[in-house]
Amino acid sequence: MNIHGKGIKIFSANSNPKVAEEIANRLGLPLGESEVGTFSNGEISVNINESVRGYDVFVVQSTSEPVNNNLMELLIMIDAFKRASAGRITAVMPYYGYARQDRKAKARDAISAKLVADLITVAGANRLLTMDLHSPQIQGFFDIPLDHLQGVSILAPYFKERFKGCEDDVICVSPDIGSVTRARGFAQRFGSGIAIIDKRRQKANVSEVMNIIGDVKDKTVIIVDDMVDTAGTLCNAARAVIERGGAKEVFACATHAVLSGACIERILDSPIKELILLDTIRVPKEKMIDKIILLSVSGLFAQAIERIYEDKPVSPLFN
Repeated sequence: MNIHGKGIKIFSANSNPKVAEEIANRLGLPLGESEVGTFSNGEISVNINESVRGYDVFVVQSTSEPVNNNLMELLIMIDAFKRASAGRITAVMPYYGYARQDRKAKARDAISAKLVADLITVAGANRLLTMDLHSPQIQGFFDIPLDHLQGVSILAPYFKERFKGCEDDVICVSPDIGSVTRARGFAQRFGSGIAIIDKRRQKANVSEVMNIIGDVKDKTVIIVDDMVDTAGTLCNAARAVIERGGAKEVFACATHAVLSGACIERILDSPIKELILLDTIRVPKEKMIDKIILLSVSGLFAQAIERIYEDKPVSPLFN
């Protein structure tokens, strides 16, 4: 790989080194030599132990928990590469933290997703590569090129193989109105119909009423979302399609395994048979219950990185 008269190097901070190493392996490259630690006063310490002058540098770092530490590691690494005369710096963020703070929901709210975009740009990144932003409009927060990969391109083929020959008995369900576009994209790839769960609270202190738009009776349901955080929306949707809709069984999938709070207990108590997640976020062993299956994103990100380096379009990876 030396198309531009310069090389390519993959580096990782501390959020998800396993994915970074897998990406480097798929590209036939060693992972770049660097050390990212913490001084005794809590400040981030970064040492880049090899030359990056003139190289196309890709920094792999999800800004997952601990969000602020991981974000600062990314920013300081980008600054270090810029000051070391890297030819081009791409921030590879399989999971983009603060993405849900993308608008003013009430008076005097911050728009943190925009602030993070500004910080990454000012630090010196020349472009961003990410997957399934909570709101696609966040792409407009950046003044640098952004490539936005789609998790359904990994999730849909898994279910296509899982239910091979039984596609007519399967329906894709969006757990809320906000995930309809994502669910529709999954359904198109899978070749199934789509249903939507409309949840609304009739009045204060009264539990949500779930209305199912579409017919899920006697169907195998696949609920599609961008992330599983506390799993409240997901598990409520799973119960609704069984109890209200008469579905036969429920599977679920999402791109980002945030898995916070009492999510594991909720998933265990839910009617979900399998929950398929991508490894954009490192999942602790204690949260890897039998219901959860992790699929790798390294292959898709490696293809995207190769295309970016070779100045080829990334859009073919969406199909």
